[in-house]
Amino acid sequence: MKNRFNIIFPLLSVIIIVAAAYSGFKLGASRALMPNNIEVTTPADKLNKILQLISTKYVDSISIDNLVELSIPMIIKNLDPHSAYFVAEDLKTFDESLQGSFEGVGITFNMAVDTIIVINVIEGGPANRAGVEAGDRIIRIDDSIVAGKKLNSNNVMKMLRGEAGSKVAIDIQRHGFDKEIPIIITRAKIPVKSVDVSYMINDSTGFIKLSTFSRTTYSEFISAATKLKKQGMKKLILDLRDNTGGYMDQAIKIANDFFAEKTLIVYTEGYNYPRENFYSTGNGLLADIELNILINEITASASEIVSGAIQDNDRGTITGRRSFGKGLVQAPIPFDDGSGLNLTIGRYHTPTGRCIQKPYNEGVDNYNDELVERLRNNEFFAAENIQFNDSLKYTTPKGKIVYGGGGIMPDIFVALDTIESAHKFFRQIAQKNLVYNFVMNYTDSNRETVNRITTFEQLDTFLEKQNIFNKFLNYAAINGITATHSELAEVKKILEPELKALIGRNTPLDNEGFYPYYAKIDVTLQKAINEHL
Repeated sequence: MKNRFNIIFPLLSVIIIVAAAYSGFKLGASRALMPNNIEVTTPADKLNKILQLISTKYVDSISIDNLVELSIPMIIKNLDPHSAYFVAEDLKTFDESLQGSFEGVGITFNMAVDTIIVINVIEGGPANRAGVEAGDRIIRIDDSIVAGKKLNSNNVMKMLRGEAGSKVAIDIQRHGFDKEIPIIITRAKIPVKSVDVSYMINDSTGFIKLSTFSRTTYSEFISAATKLKKQGMKKLILDLRDNTGGYMDQAIKIANDFFAEKTLIVYTEGYNYPRENFYSTGNGLLADIELNILINEITASASEIVSGAIQDNDRGTITGRRSFGKGLVQAPIPFDDGSGLNLTIGRYHTPTGRCIQKPYNEGVDNYNDELVERLRNNEFFAAENIQFNDSLKYTTPKGKIVYGGGGIMPDIFVALDTIESAHKFFRQIAQKNLVYNFVMNYTDSNRETVNRITTFEQLDTFLEKQNIFNKFLNYAAINGITATHSELAEVKKILEPELKALIGRNTPLDNEGFYPYYAKIDVTLQKAINEHL
């Protein structure tokens, strides 16, 4: 034991002496290089001082600019789920999605496994003028081979978009041609439509689908509504499903057209912003039109302003499923380096006084997972599974009960349609992507004919002669999938309109060829149509 002590004691002494020397060096360095106390007047001042110290005292060279850019999103993340900071490139992309136009080539495309297939070419656009056609496969963009690369859509868009007047070279593969075709496209400003489609469902009922609320949404909407009124529209079904919103002023303008004078549409309020009311002007084009609005769990923001104004004023019927629940108002704040901040400055309230913003006090991750939680709670399938806080109960002028705090509950609930996912035949063809592959193959083999179709009547006449459903059954059988005799009637009822709709979208009609067919199997739309009959 004595021998062990004789060995350990000198060793401990050395360790203590070395530690003391290191500690003395660190304290000595601190006193020599740093002030004893750094005066800070506010937390913001402390942050500035820290950045200054890092810049002047840190052991390695470091970019303070990069450090700041990394810090800003973390600060903004702690405010609310909808305040956001954008670097210059991302802000430009975000703005393009709402400005009603972008600079590019003017095509819509799909990614089929690892192939870029041109679905439609905007009439008169750059790609159209350069000779690109629907059905073309893009093999190369500038010096990059894109075929077989499994790129995502965002990567492809970045490669095709660019400043108006700049050029992009593409090589395409076209049905019926042995060699690739080189094409040079001069980019230009391309309009982005908010109105996906507008048409008359029957002699008196019009249908308008809005995909977003951009700078041009109101003018597009009024143009579509005016056209339908001339065709005899007395009732309108306005589809706001999957519309995540956009500019608030566009929503107010659209809502205004459904009301008489001095009807409250919405009001906004925030800690630094006093209440501001927005009333109708009384010159609404559609004040005498019967209205039904379609919503779902993706319907948000500006879409909820329109829906809330209609519901709270007992002006129309809301059909579908509970909306997303975004009641926060953002102000865009640009910086001169091209970056920008979307800062939440207030909440909007529907005419009865409710704020439909869903809670976000448990953090952004829980907020983003809230729709998954709705699915787990079976809220998409039964209205009775949706719970509202009684303290957020409001009453419309006609005595209808509405709730705040979590989206807009429709007047008529329509459960999520799951028949395709529940049916064995549909699951089997989905696993092999047979519907999409059949539609592309069929359209390619009839490309010359479908590219000449300019009206829905022409499309319908053509497809009625094609026996599309039986051709698909044969195609599925070749791929090892068959439907039993007892299944055929149910399968045909759903699948035939779907096949025709997808083929219609691959013609120059685009959505005007898609929606009239898809309407036949759209459960929510059919519910709204039946409400009007």
